[in-house]
Amino acid sequence: MMYHLHLLEEKLGVLRIFESITFRASLACVTAFLLCIVLGPRVIAILVALKAGQPIRDAAEIHRLHALHGNKAGTPTMGGVLIVGAVALSTLLWARVGMPFVQTALFVMIAAGAVGFADDYLKVRRRKSDGLSARAKLIALAAIALVAGAYLAWHPSTGSFIRAFHIPFLKTPLFSDIGWLCLPFFALVIVGASNAVNLTDGLDGLAAGCTITTTAAYGLLAYAAGTFTIAEYLLIPHHPSLGELAVFCSALAGAAFGFLWFNCHPAQVFMGDTGSLAIGAVIGLIAIAVRHELLLILIGGIFVAEALSVILQVGSFKLRGKRIFRMAPIHHHFELKGWHENKVIMRFWMVSAFFAVLGLASLKLR
Repeated sequence: MMYHLHLLEEKLGVLRIFESITFRASLACVTAFLLCIVLGPRVIAILVALKAGQPIRDAAEIHRLHALHGNKAGTPTMGGVLIVGAVALSTLLWARVGMPFVQTALFVMIAAGAVGFADDYLKVRRRKSDGLSARAKLIALAAIALVAGAYLAWHPSTGSFIRAFHIPFLKTPLFSDIGWLCLPFFALVIVGASNAVNLTDGLDGLAAGCTITTTAAYGLLAYAAGTFTIAEYLLIPHHPSLGELAVFCSALAGAAFGFLWFNCHPAQVFMGDTGSLAIGAVIGLIAIAVRHELLLILIGGIFVAEALSVILQVGSFKLRGKRIFRMAPIHHHFELKGWHENKVIMRFWMVSAFFAVLGLASLKLR
């Protein structure tokens, strides 16, 4: 919306600044942050009034965590509506919404957020930790991924770019066009990222903080991929409209910052599946758009470690009857080892930032 003000630069020259991606990305971040700060207390008050408290599953390990750090049952959940709303409004205001990458990012975030909201609503209504079935969530997220992937893969301006298959550290695509095979791959990335962020959302501010570092890294990558001279220098895939995705990423980082104001320990609100599924799905979509899906393993290292810890724990218990960790996801393992919740969160944030920087640095290894 605000981008079009640059068309009036002949009447007022200063308006040409609205053509700048970096200017609009900065204001998108600030706008999303302020929206969360201003609207946060009202959203929390509404959730409290609706008695949208967080249900806690009944397990011996959970009781042990309660003894260490207190029972969080009753803290309002579904706070992800604040993140999704702030990102959507900020993106509509500052990005060029006509661009297919921006349109798809908004669709994936809102649609995955709706799936998460349905899950949270059922949990609150039933007063249990069981919402939508795992199968229902998987099918819904896969459908969203397939729709988004098909739109980009066969859009006139993005199709050939998206259907190329890239792997890190190679200067050229491994395959120039993988056709319809891109769709199951995209579904795997988006669904996997969505569930990884969902598993990470187990401590106050943990998922929000890791979202900031991961999104900031991909925002820089989107800006680089959308700028021909930078993309040529780094030897990364270039598409001129990817720069607008940097505005979206900046809005998401700003919203995560704003949400963290209320979500830091002790949390006043949880993002719930409404936020975690939306954030994870759209991070997966962004990784696809910039053609660095596999780099998400490094840039989103904490999310990957959380998901991998659950997979290893379940696999080990089923095959050997033994657990690898005291509890999974892995952040609970460190809690049960005696680390205070704040120590776990801060150290995971630091590792997440390290992975993000390492991922960006790896762009020169080509």
